[in-house]
Amino acid sequence: MTGYQSTTPFGQRPMSHAMLKASRLAETVRSDAAIGKWPLFRAVAQARVRLGLSDRSLIVLNALLTFYPEETLEGDRNLVVFPSNQQLSLRAHGMASATLRRHLAALVEAGLLLRRDSPNGKRYARRDGEGEIDQAFGFDLAPLLARAAEIEATAQQIAAEQREIRLVRERISLLRRDIGKIAAYALEEAISGDWAGLIGDLADVTTQLRRSLTRGELLEMEGTLEILREKASNWLEKKEKSENTSGNDAHNERLIHNSKTKPLEFEPALEKEHGAIAAPTGNAKVRPLTGYPLALVLRACPDIETYAKDGISDWSDLIQTAHLVREALGISADAWEDCVSAMGTTQAAISIAGILQKADGVRAPGGYLRALTMKAKAGSFTVGPMLMALLRENGTTGRKSG
Repeated sequence: MTGYQSTTPFGQRPMSHAMLKASRLAETVRSDAAIGKWPLFRAVAQARVRLGLSDRSLIVLNALLTFYPEETLEGDRNLVVFPSNQQLSLRAHGMASATLRRHLAALVEAGLLLRRDSPNGKRYARRDGEGEIDQAFGFDLAPLLARAAEIEATAQQIAAEQREIRLVRERISLLRRDIGKIAAYALEEAISGDWAGLIGDLADVTTQLRRSLTRGELLEMEGTLEILREKASNWLEKKEKSENTSGNDAHNERLIHNSKTKPLEFEPALEKEHGAIAAPTGNAKVRPLTGYPLALVLRACPDIETYAKDGISDWSDLIQTAHLVREALGISADAWEDCVSAMGTTQAAISIAGILQKADGVRAPGGYLRALTMKAKAGSFTVGPMLMALLRENGTTGRKSG
């Protein structure tokens, strides 16, 4: 017969390719091999899709493991379990016999079990004179033990992929929230831009998120949202530049002078020396990671300008002033450095500005900054929502255009 091993003893069921595979695996089990059966079962559950198993197959495997009396599968022990179909069905939550047989076959096909058939097809065990099992007929768990390292590695890989997908989804959620808040603010302020089109594109992304997406698809979606946020930020920046142009001449002259040596769109390169922040270099080429114009930050957090000796005209001024504010608020250098590591220098400076702006409601600024840092490390904090909330609290009057 095609697909079967022909050299089988008379009266015994011929072995399929899957059974031969499981048999070879069983032979590879080392006598010193040992692993907890339930941690291994959880690894199988994590890797079940790649093993070609359904959730019902896992129920059957779980039931089989309950018939093995020890908590640890060990290579020097008899790993055959021999429950009747009736007993197995009871522990598999009353699974029908036909369904039970189908999932047992799936476990054998996946190379996790080996059938050890008796001459009469029954499952039982023979014991020696001391009551120990001498020979058993049923399902051998040795292939499961043989593949333990492979299964655990697969489970860890899948868990890592799932964590990465979760992190990408969290970043997408933050981007969606940021873009939505920018659009709401812009519509409220009647800022020019195709905000309706932007909101429509955002809605399309939201619709796609209802599907099960691969990591690659999610990363592509994240890139699309970053483009949308940059587009929204550019429209806001045009509005701020327009307001700056119509401001007083002295203020504009200072902005133009500073822009010749320190472009507004660049984040300065910083050096730490004795806890101080060094002056930026003129050729710094690292863009700020905020997605928001500096003028918008200063409108949301105007109080920080009172600490700046010559005002705040670019990102380096904001960062240096934030360092002074950090000391004034009693925030430790360690808390600041941890925040910079989690968010980047620019967002850390904006966080300090935000804490200063709402200082009356913050009992422990250092603890508050550490809480924001922890959220940033977990991927659940960006400065956007904080800025939008402060803009609403400040209202439209008395804002500074930076």
